[in-house]
Amino acid sequence: MLAKHTDLNARSRPRSRRWFRGEGWTALFFLLPGLIGIFLFLVLPILASIALSFTNWQLLGTPRFVGFSNYTRLFTTDPQFWTVMRNTVFFTIEYLILNIALSLGLAVWISSLKIGQRWFRVVFFLPTFTPLIAVAIVWMLIFSSGGLLDSLMAQLSLPFSGVLNNRTLAMQAVIITSLWAGIGYNTVLFNAALDMVPATYLEAARIDGATAWDRFWKIRLPLISPTLFFGTVMTAITSLQVFDQIYVMTKGGPGSSTATLGYAIYQRGFQNFQMGYASAIAWVMFALIMALTALQFWLQRKWVHYDA
Repeated sequence: MLAKHTDLNARSRPRSRRWFRGEGWTALFFLLPGLIGIFLFLVLPILASIALSFTNWQLLGTPRFVGFSNYTRLFTTDPQFWTVMRNTVFFTIEYLILNIALSLGLAVWISSLKIGQRWFRVVFFLPTFTPLIAVAIVWMLIFSSGGLLDSLMAQLSLPFSGVLNNRTLAMQAVIITSLWAGIGYNTVLFNAALDMVPATYLEAARIDGATAWDRFWKIRLPLISPTLFFGTVMTAITSLQVFDQIYVMTKGGPGSSTATLGYAIYQRGFQNFQMGYASAIAWVMFALIMALTALQFWLQRKWVHYDA
């Protein structure tokens, strides 16, 4: 047995050497531009960000090592940090719940249509192609003082104006904009999963007297739960990084009512030139994303079914 194992190793060694002399080097040559790009624009910035979070670098000049001072300041003396953290969590929870619920509802509705399914998929997916900055500018014009919404409310004689100047409603305007831009992706994703549910299961349940709600709750929803889980995880990650629409529509205001971690990183890094402090906020956001993702993976054991 040992001799046979040794013989196999002896035969595989020359083959691996040939691979690295021939096709292997050719493959590496063609992959090299991509690998260099990954190292320069992904790995190197990540490593630099870790190092900068322990310095007081102000963009110009030499970084000075300050240890954990940025993190200590963040959690103990920064008066805006916990407001920013609360805004980020609030946006993520509300946006995530509304996005998943509306996407699933639209996907079920499209799936029930006899004709025009493809057209409705395209209609709901189109905003996903639109640049988020352009979407945010359009919605800012609608929600701003004297905009379309104010005109509509005035026509209806409702005392409702200046949404983006209202500390309570400004975040709701950002969430509506985000939903309009991002709901199409999950809708198409869930609709494709619903179409993959075997019709024989649904037909058998129908013959046994199951109602439409029973077929959805007990058959279709468990069978699409892996797709639902994927959509939930990806939506949570993107919502924690929200920045574009806040930058365009509110600049974090009024006050700090719509400032999130993503906007705080931009504000501290590129407006106040506190690159070390901004890097520390970025790593806190990374830790928050990892914690929420780990929680979702832990909870998925209770509701995701892979044995369909």
